[in-house]
Amino acid sequence: MSTATEETTDSRASILLVDDMEDNLIALEAVLGSLNEPLVRARSGEEAMKALLRQRFAVVLLDIRMPGMDGFETAANIKRLDQTKDVPIIFLTGTDADAGYAFRGYATGAADYLTKPFDPWVLRAKVTVFLDLHRKNQQLERMLAREQKQFEDLATRLRAVEERLASGPGDGHGDAGELRRHIRRMEEILGEMRRARPF
Repeated sequence: MSTATEETTDSRASILLVDDMEDNLIALEAVLGSLNEPLVRARSGEEAMKALLRQRFAVVLLDIRMPGMDGFETAANIKRLDQTKDVPIIFLTGTDADAGYAFRGYATGAADYLTKPFDPWVLRAKVTVFLDLHRKNQQLERMLAREQKQFEDLATRLRAVEERLASGPGDGHGDAGELRRHIRRMEEILGEMRRARPF
């Protein structure tokens, strides 16, 4: 298992476990180990934020009651940053927590909320949903990156053709002018694609 202080470039669907209690982290690792995805520990909200800024996670399992930065504050910080705001959070808390905890958790941006002791099957099932979503998003990102690269290569080739036409005879109208208009439109589309990328 990893700790939140270790650098990692693992591109798999990593899961961040945030709890100040060793026994709780061990229990989470026992339940989620069968998913065969990297499990990263954080013993505090501060450690969790450092880990989230260092790598991408498919989901965060976040204990509410922690000293210092509690789960609610940690979640608010996660949702505040562009780099981490889309990471789903599952809150975990003890059975003695009142109903207001759940309401506050969802208001903070949690995707789900579970009380301890939790049903291992239910926890695995919920985490698996977010792992699958993360993989689909990664596939989409790779596809968009490939398409953008192909478009940029084509735009580069067309600009080279334009430069050759500009250096030859002609008044800039006709075919050459039409080509320039197409190139400008392609560059506009490329700019729109860059702004629309979800990553």
